[in-house]
Amino acid sequence: MPLVSVIIPTHNRAWVLAEAVDSVLAQTFPDYELIVVDDGSTDATADLLAGYGARLRVEVQAHQGVSAARNRGLARASGELLAFLDSDDLWLPHKLRRQVDFMTSRPAALICQTGEVWIRRGVRVNPARRHRKPSGMIFDASLALCLVSPSAVMARRALFEEVGTFDESLPACEDYDLWLRVSARFPVHLLDQALVVKRGGHPDQLSSAWGLDRYRIRALAKILEGGALTASQQRAAVATLERKCRIFAAGCRKRRKEAEARAYDELATRFHPTDA
Repeated sequence: MPLVSVIIPTHNRAWVLAEAVDSVLAQTFPDYELIVVDDGSTDATADLLAGYGARLRVEVQAHQGVSAARNRGLARASGELLAFLDSDDLWLPHKLRRQVDFMTSRPAALICQTGEVWIRRGVRVNPARRHRKPSGMIFDASLALCLVSPSAVMARRALFEEVGTFDESLPACEDYDLWLRVSARFPVHLLDQALVVKRGGHPDQLSSAWGLDRYRIRALAKILEGGALTASQQRAAVATLERKCRIFAAGCRKRRKEAEARAYDELATRFHPTDA
Protein backbone atom coordinates (compact mmCIF):
# COMPACT_ATOMS: atom_id res chain seq x y z
CA MET A 1 0.00 0.00 0.00
CA PRO A 2 1.21 3.56 -0.62
CA LEU A 3 2.18 5.65 2.40
CA VAL A 4 0.20 8.69 1.20
CA SER A 5 -3.21 8.97 -0.43
CA VAL A 6 -3.82 12.23 -2.29
CA ILE A 7 -7.47 13.19 -2.85
CA ILE A 8 -8.61 15.77 -5.41
CA PRO A 9 -12.36 16.53 -5.45
CA THR A 10 -13.56 18.24 -8.62
CA HIS A 11 -16.74 19.45 -10.30
CA ASN A 12 -16.70 21.05 -13.76
CA ARG A 13 -13.13 22.24 -13.45
CA ALA A 14 -11.66 20.74 -16.63
CA TRP A 15 -10.29 24.20 -17.44
CA VAL A 16 -7.87 24.05 -14.50
CA LEU A 17 -7.87 20.45 -13.21
CA ALA A 18 -4.91 19.26 -15.31
CA GLU A 19 -2.61 21.76 -13.58
CA ALA A 20 -3.59 20.41 -10.16
CA VAL A 21 -3.13 16.79 -11.25
CA ASP A 22 0.21 17.54 -12.90
CA SER A 23 1.46 19.23 -9.72
CA VAL A 24 0.82 15.99 -7.81
CA LEU A 25 2.44 13.82 -10.46
CA ALA A 26 5.51 16.10 -10.30
CA GLN A 27 6.07 15.47 -6.57
CA THR A 28 9.58 14.42 -5.54
CA PHE A 29 8.10 11.98 -3.01
CA PRO A 30 7.06 8.86 -4.95
CA ASP A 31 5.14 6.67 -2.48
CA TYR A 32 1.61 7.94 -3.02
CA GLU A 33 -1.63 7.17 -4.80
CA LEU A 34 -3.71 9.86 -6.47
CA ILE A 35 -7.50 9.62 -6.27
CA VAL A 36 -9.58 12.13 -8.21
CA VAL A 37 -13.26 12.21 -7.27
CA ASP A 38 -15.40 13.54 -10.11
CA ASP A 39 -18.44 14.99 -8.37
CA GLY A 40 -20.88 14.75 -11.26
CA SER A 41 -19.02 16.93 -13.78
CA THR A 42 -20.75 17.67 -17.07
CA ASP A 43 -17.78 19.28 -18.84
CA ALA A 44 -14.68 17.59 -20.32
CA THR A 45 -13.45 16.30 -16.95
CA ALA A 46 -13.99 12.60 -17.77
CA ASP A 47 -12.01 12.78 -21.01
CA LEU A 48 -9.23 14.77 -19.38
CA LEU A 49 -8.83 12.25 -16.56
CA ALA A 50 -8.97 9.28 -18.91
CA GLY A 51 -5.86 10.64 -20.59
CA TYR A 52 -3.80 10.01 -17.46
CA GLY A 53 -4.39 6.27 -17.57
CA ALA A 54 -3.07 4.30 -14.61
CA ARG A 55 -1.24 7.27 -13.09
CA LEU A 56 -4.35 8.09 -11.06
CA ARG A 57 -7.60 6.50 -9.94
CA VAL A 58 -10.91 8.11 -10.78
CA GLU A 59 -14.01 7.85 -8.61
CA VAL A 60 -17.22 9.13 -10.18
CA GLN A 61 -20.37 10.07 -8.27
CA ALA A 62 -23.55 12.05 -8.82
CA HIS A 63 -23.12 15.68 -7.87
CA GLN A 64 -23.26 15.84 -4.07
CA GLY A 65 -20.83 18.60 -3.15
CA VAL A 66 -17.22 18.87 -2.09
CA SER A 67 -17.71 17.25 1.34
CA ALA A 68 -19.19 14.11 -0.16
CA ALA A 69 -16.42 14.05 -2.77
CA ARG A 70 -13.66 14.32 -0.17
CA ASN A 71 -15.35 11.69 1.98
CA ARG A 72 -15.62 9.37 -1.02
CA GLY A 73 -11.89 9.78 -1.53
CA LEU A 74 -11.22 9.07 2.14
CA ALA A 75 -13.31 5.90 1.97
CA ARG A 76 -11.35 4.66 -1.03
CA ALA A 77 -7.89 5.70 0.21
CA SER A 78 -5.40 3.08 1.33
CA GLY A 79 -2.59 5.30 2.65
CA GLU A 80 -1.78 5.93 6.30
CA LEU A 81 -1.28 9.61 5.53
CA LEU A 82 -3.99 11.61 3.73
CA ALA A 83 -3.56 14.81 1.74
CA PHE A 84 -6.10 16.90 -0.13
CA LEU A 85 -5.73 19.23 -3.09
CA ASP A 86 -8.53 21.47 -4.34
CA SER A 87 -8.80 21.28 -8.11
CA ASP A 88 -7.99 24.98 -8.59
CA ASP A 89 -4.84 24.89 -6.44
CA LEU A 90 -1.30 23.63 -7.07
CA TRP A 91 1.46 22.00 -5.08
CA LEU A 92 5.12 22.84 -5.36
CA PRO A 93 7.30 19.76 -6.05
CA HIS A 94 8.58 19.19 -2.49
CA LYS A 95 5.21 19.54 -0.73
CA LEU A 96 4.64 15.85 0.01
CA ARG A 97 8.30 15.18 0.82
CA ARG A 98 8.48 17.93 3.44
CA GLN A 99 5.27 16.89 5.12
CA VAL A 100 6.11 13.18 5.12
CA ASP A 101 9.48 14.00 6.69
CA PHE A 102 7.71 16.06 9.36
CA MET A 103 5.11 13.41 10.14
CA THR A 104 7.77 10.69 10.25
CA SER A 105 9.86 12.69 12.69
CA ARG A 106 6.79 13.50 14.84
CA PRO A 107 4.93 10.20 15.31
CA ALA A 108 2.52 11.80 17.80
CA ALA A 109 1.47 14.51 15.33
CA LEU A 110 -1.90 13.84 13.71
CA ILE A 111 -2.06 16.80 11.33
CA CYS A 112 0.15 19.44 9.79
CA GLN A 113 -0.22 22.08 7.12
CA THR A 114 2.14 24.22 5.07
CA GLY A 115 2.29 27.86 4.10
CA GLU A 116 0.79 29.10 0.84
CA VAL A 117 1.33 31.49 -2.02
CA TRP A 118 -1.93 33.33 -2.74
CA ILE A 119 -2.92 34.20 -6.31
CA ARG A 120 -6.05 36.26 -6.99
CA ARG A 121 -7.13 36.65 -10.62
CA GLY A 122 -3.60 35.86 -11.74
CA VAL A 123 -1.88 38.32 -9.40
CA ARG A 124 0.09 37.37 -6.30
CA VAL A 125 -1.31 38.94 -3.12
CA ASN A 126 -0.13 38.98 0.47
CA PRO A 127 -2.55 37.51 3.05
CA ALA A 128 -3.79 39.95 5.67
CA ARG A 129 -2.46 39.54 9.20
CA ARG A 130 -5.70 37.87 10.31
CA HIS A 131 -5.10 35.10 7.75
CA ARG A 132 -1.65 34.19 9.06
CA LYS A 133 -1.53 30.58 10.16
CA PRO A 134 -0.65 29.81 13.78
CA SER A 135 0.76 26.47 14.94
CA GLY A 136 -0.21 24.24 17.84
CA MET A 137 -3.50 24.49 19.70
CA ILE A 138 -5.21 26.90 17.33
CA PHE A 139 -8.89 26.50 18.27
CA ASP A 140 -9.42 30.00 19.67
CA ALA A 141 -7.58 31.61 16.75
CA SER A 142 -9.64 29.58 14.27
CA LEU A 143 -13.05 30.69 15.54
CA ALA A 144 -13.27 33.96 13.62
CA LEU A 145 -12.29 32.44 10.26
CA CYS A 146 -10.82 29.27 8.82
CA LEU A 147 -7.04 29.13 9.30
CA VAL A 148 -6.49 25.66 7.87
CA SER A 149 -6.44 25.10 4.13
CA PRO A 150 -7.45 21.67 2.80
CA SER A 151 -4.84 21.92 0.03
CA ALA A 152 -2.09 22.45 2.61
CA VAL A 153 -3.05 19.63 5.01
CA MET A 154 -1.55 16.23 5.65
CA ALA A 155 -3.24 14.11 8.31
CA ARG A 156 -3.03 10.61 9.68
CA ARG A 157 -5.95 8.29 9.05
CA ALA A 158 -6.39 8.04 12.82
CA LEU A 159 -7.40 11.70 12.98
CA PHE A 160 -10.59 11.09 11.00
CA GLU A 161 -11.35 8.06 13.12
CA GLU A 162 -11.24 10.37 16.14
CA VAL A 163 -13.17 13.43 14.90
CA GLY A 164 -15.15 12.21 11.89
CA THR A 165 -15.07 13.40 8.30
CA PHE A 166 -16.47 16.37 6.36
CA ASP A 167 -20.08 17.28 7.17
CA GLU A 168 -22.03 16.61 3.98
CA SER A 169 -24.99 18.70 5.19
CA LEU A 170 -22.92 21.87 4.86
CA PRO A 171 -22.81 23.26 1.30
CA ALA A 172 -19.97 25.60 2.31
CA CYS A 173 -17.58 26.17 5.22
CA GLU A 174 -17.29 22.40 5.64
CA ASP A 175 -13.56 22.80 6.17
CA TYR A 176 -14.13 25.36 8.95
CA ASP A 177 -16.43 22.85 10.65
CA LEU A 178 -13.94 19.99 10.44
CA TRP A 179 -10.91 22.00 11.55
CA LEU A 180 -12.83 23.29 14.59
CA ARG A 181 -13.49 19.69 15.61
CA VAL A 182 -9.83 18.87 15.06
CA SER A 183 -8.27 21.92 16.71
CA ALA A 184 -10.49 21.64 19.80
CA ARG A 185 -8.67 18.40 20.63
CA PHE A 186 -5.34 18.25 18.81
CA PRO A 187 -2.50 20.58 17.79
CA VAL A 188 -2.37 21.59 14.14
CA HIS A 189 1.30 21.89 13.25
CA LEU A 190 2.60 24.37 10.70
CA LEU A 191 5.50 23.90 8.33
CA ASP A 192 6.18 27.56 7.67
CA GLN A 193 7.12 27.06 4.04
CA ALA A 194 4.99 28.14 1.08
CA LEU A 195 4.47 24.79 -0.66
CA VAL A 196 0.95 25.38 -2.01
CA VAL A 197 -0.25 27.84 -4.64
CA LYS A 198 -3.78 28.82 -3.66
CA ARG A 199 -5.67 30.39 -6.53
CA GLY A 200 -8.87 32.36 -6.17
CA GLY A 201 -11.09 34.98 -7.66
CA HIS A 202 -12.79 32.84 -10.31
CA PRO A 203 -16.58 32.87 -10.70
CA ASP A 204 -17.33 29.37 -9.38
CA GLN A 205 -15.90 30.06 -5.92
CA LEU A 206 -18.29 30.59 -3.02
CA SER A 207 -15.84 32.26 -0.67
CA SER A 208 -16.85 35.84 -1.46
CA ALA A 209 -20.63 35.34 -1.52
CA TRP A 210 -22.83 36.98 1.12
CA GLY A 211 -24.35 34.60 3.59
CA LEU A 212 -21.50 32.15 4.08
CA ASP A 213 -21.32 32.98 7.77
CA ARG A 214 -24.63 31.15 8.24
CA TYR A 215 -22.67 27.91 7.77
CA ARG A 216 -19.92 28.96 10.16
CA ILE A 217 -22.68 29.75 12.66
CA ARG A 218 -24.10 26.25 12.14
CA ALA A 219 -20.67 24.75 12.73
CA LEU A 220 -20.23 26.76 15.93
CA ALA A 221 -23.66 25.77 17.23
CA LYS A 222 -22.92 22.14 16.43
CA ILE A 223 -19.65 22.04 18.31
CA LEU A 224 -21.21 23.85 21.27
CA GLU A 225 -24.07 21.37 21.33
CA GLY A 226 -21.53 18.54 21.38
CA GLY A 227 -20.46 19.50 24.89
CA ALA A 228 -16.84 18.39 24.43
CA LEU A 229 -15.12 21.77 24.69
CA THR A 230 -13.08 22.90 27.64
CA ALA A 231 -14.47 25.76 29.71
CA SER A 232 -12.20 28.32 28.04
CA GLN A 233 -12.98 26.95 24.57
CA GLN A 234 -16.70 27.10 25.38
CA ARG A 235 -16.46 30.75 26.41
CA ALA A 236 -14.51 31.68 23.29
CA ALA A 237 -16.90 29.79 20.99
CA VAL A 238 -19.98 31.32 22.63
CA ALA A 239 -18.53 34.82 22.23
CA THR A 240 -17.73 34.20 18.57
CA LEU A 241 -21.17 32.70 17.92
CA GLU A 242 -22.90 35.69 19.47
CA ARG A 243 -20.80 38.14 17.47
CA LYS A 244 -21.40 36.32 14.18
CA CYS A 245 -25.12 35.98 14.88
CA ARG A 246 -25.52 39.70 15.64
CA ILE A 247 -23.66 40.68 12.47
CA PHE A 248 -25.58 38.20 10.36
CA ALA A 249 -28.90 39.29 11.83
CA ALA A 250 -28.07 42.88 10.90
CA GLY A 251 -27.34 41.76 7.35
CA CYS A 252 -30.67 39.95 7.22
CA ARG A 253 -32.50 43.08 8.32
CA LYS A 254 -30.81 45.11 5.59
CA ARG A 255 -32.25 42.58 3.16
CA ARG A 256 -35.68 42.78 4.84
CA LYS A 257 -35.50 39.25 6.18
CA GLU A 258 -36.88 40.03 9.62
CA ALA A 259 -37.90 36.49 10.60
CA GLU A 260 -34.45 35.18 9.79
CA ALA A 261 -32.87 38.05 11.70
CA ARG A 262 -34.92 37.23 14.81
CA ALA A 263 -33.86 33.59 14.59
CA TYR A 264 -30.20 34.60 14.64
CA ASP A 265 -30.81 37.02 17.51
CA GLU A 266 -32.26 34.11 19.50
CA LEU A 267 -29.39 31.81 18.58
CA ALA A 268 -26.92 34.45 19.73
CA THR A 269 -27.92 33.87 23.37
CA ARG A 270 -28.79 30.15 23.27
CA PHE A 271 -25.52 29.03 24.81
CA HIS A 272 -25.16 31.76 27.42
CA PRO A 273 -24.59 30.28 30.88
CA THR A 274 -27.66 30.38 33.09
CA ASP A 275 -27.65 31.25 36.77
CA ALA A 276 -27.98 28.26 39.06
